[in-house]
Amino acid sequence: MWIIELLVVLFFIWLGARLGSIGIGFAGGFGVLVLALGFGLKPGSIPIDVILIIMSVIAAIAAMQVAGGLDYMVYLAEKVLRSNPKYITFLAPVVTYTMTIFAGTGLTAFSTLPVIAEIAKEKGVRPSRPLAIATVASQIAITASPISAAVIFFASELEKLGVSYIQLLMISIPSSFIACMLAAIVTNFLGKDLKDDPVSQERLAQGLVKPSSDGQVRDIKPGAKTSVLIFLLGLIFVVCYASAISSSIGLIKDPVLPRDEAIMTIMLTVASLIALICKIKTNDVLSAATFKSGMSACICVLGVAWLGTTFVAAHIEEINVLAGSVLETKPWLLAVVLFFAAMLLYSQAATTRALMPAALTMGISPVSAVASFAAVGSLFVLPTYPTLLAAVEFDDTGSTRIGKYVFDHPFLIPGVTTIALAVVLGFIIAPMVI
Repeated sequence: MWIIELLVVLFFIWLGARLGSIGIGFAGGFGVLVLALGFGLKPGSIPIDVILIIMSVIAAIAAMQVAGGLDYMVYLAEKVLRSNPKYITFLAPVVTYTMTIFAGTGLTAFSTLPVIAEIAKEKGVRPSRPLAIATVASQIAITASPISAAVIFFASELEKLGVSYIQLLMISIPSSFIACMLAAIVTNFLGKDLKDDPVSQERLAQGLVKPSSDGQVRDIKPGAKTSVLIFLLGLIFVVCYASAISSSIGLIKDPVLPRDEAIMTIMLTVASLIALICKIKTNDVLSAATFKSGMSACICVLGVAWLGTTFVAAHIEEINVLAGSVLETKPWLLAVVLFFAAMLLYSQAATTRALMPAALTMGISPVSAVASFAAVGSLFVLPTYPTLLAAVEFDDTGSTRIGKYVFDHPFLIPGVTTIALAVVLGFIIAPMVI
């Protein structure tokens, strides 16, 4: 029977992928209904903690966007990228990785992708190279961001096994960043140069390629710098507080505010301070692009994570029998499982919430779990994720194109390379830290 139920789960994940965007959340909830009423499965735990963290962080980011903070960050990013444009393939992932670390969401990549495409085109660099690795970097950086829902939830599970929040970051940040940089070297050799690419040359001849510019003048709002500073101070406070209450450090015993609640209150406080000091209209926050995308992400997590936990919770014994011994002898297979799960679930947080508790229950060591964590960043595999589609749209040379086959796109090799390297580095670094 469990095989049929698994097929039901996969069907609704496929349906969600067909619907696209928020539709994967819709389909996930539909799947829970079918499993509950059709097969008698008890609904799994609702990922309220993950959803609330995403909501609070997105609220702060959206407030910062309204205040002009994101525009200011893009302005700084553009200065970095234009400082050495011939190294755009290496600088682009640094920028998107840093912005995701800072913001806790890969949605910030939307603002920088057109800049990356423009600079690459100016210097005759094939835009697909920096765009591909930059997009991948924004996705894997979620596993290293101190305020991402995936990291916060995973840290709470690891705390039960004696691994602290700061230890997780000490492993995930260097392993994922180094992996991105090494993958950038590989990416730099992918595809033909623009002058040798027949598609790009044909588009150029047809007048479909816009002339390059030397950058645009950006209107930076008066409160933009202040909003970024407030958000940065909030981020530092989160890291310091979460580290202080960690059992391994133990500076604060029996904290009044647990880590999850602390992050939510700090982020909402950040949003309040930005609204007060930068004098923004809070109604404008509701229409901000990051707010809309973030709330869509909440629905997606609600649907797919709930669907995943419903199935896993109902069959944890069978999963232990089938996979427990295999994963114990070959712990790297956990990374493979997470890779394919995230590819389908379209969310680092949802994948972490659905599978990591079960993996740890099966006896996977904290070292193996942390080392494999980067694999939840495999959202690049199916070419339907919003940032991938945006990268394709912003590249008018046609170099960042999706072929007639599902996996025929320029993000796959950089992405798989990055994930593989991050996992390998994780298995090297984790035993040194834990």
